Amino acid sequence: MGTGAVAGVAKAETQAATQAETQAETQGEVQGPAPVVGPGRGAGAGRWRSGRSRVGWPRTVRARRRAVRVVMGLCVLALLPSTWTHVSAAGRLRTTARAPAAEVAVVFGAGLWNGRPTPYLANRLDAAVELYRTGKVKVVLVTGDNSRREYDEPDAMRTYLTAHGVPDGRVVSDYAGFDTWDSCVRAREIFGVRRAVLVSQGFHIHRAVALCQAAGVDAYGVGVDDAHDATWYFGGAREVFAAGKAALDAVLRPDPTFLGPKEEGVSRALGALAD
Repeated sequence: MGTGAVAGVAKAETQAATQAETQAETQGEVQGPAPVVGPGRGAGAGRWRSGRSRVGWPRTVRARRRAVRVVMGLCVLALLPSTWTHVSAAGRLRTTARAPAAEVAVVFGAGLWNGRPTPYLANRLDAAVELYRTGKVKVVLVTGDNSRREYDEPDAMRTYLTAHGVPDGRVVSDYAGFDTWDSCVRAREIFGVRRAVLVSQGFHIHRAVALCQAAGVDAYGVGVDDAHDATWYFGGAREVFAAGKAALDAVLRPDPTFLGPKEEGVSRALGALAD
């Protein structure tokens, strides 16, 4: 082979190699960067070599400040309903000794143990007994869950009250108080309660007063004291989330789970006192 032929072959090989490199670079741009596989990792677990950083805490001061503002804004939004319940109840919370006179006390259910009131519910009922004994209220409306035949909060509450000196004729039962909003709406719409002293735990009484006010009841609240045990802390934490539902109930005003016909229990008990 002559010198010219050798030069021609070398030139052809150089051009082919250049074209192959160009094609490889083009394919790499289309398919994206190849993964870099570290020791002990499979090919599918490699991370991509690219100019982008992993998602995480912002690198710049400005971005960090923006992230902090977003987090703070979300926290404020989450706490707004709870703030509303506290503002609504402001100036309306009392002790049993300083509770205003009202014809009716409303006691909210708080669970049963073996058919009897839980310690938390018993404390609420004790406060209602004190309100009745001191003449602050004339009738006690007990509102709770009786959605199952074997679970009857109102009757258990009635039994407790009568055992502690409240006449049976002064106790009225609401068997469809499935939540605080239901109890407040039914107190106003079904039992005709216009003014009442509400009795519940301290962590719940703000929401109860706020909702009954929204339902049209001129409500004051007595928050009973309890030991700060696990149940108390759980109840307090739960109120942060329950306040959100309460705010929606106050705005949307949904019908209770069961509204039913009007009942004369409260008016009948009060009428008996006038005779």
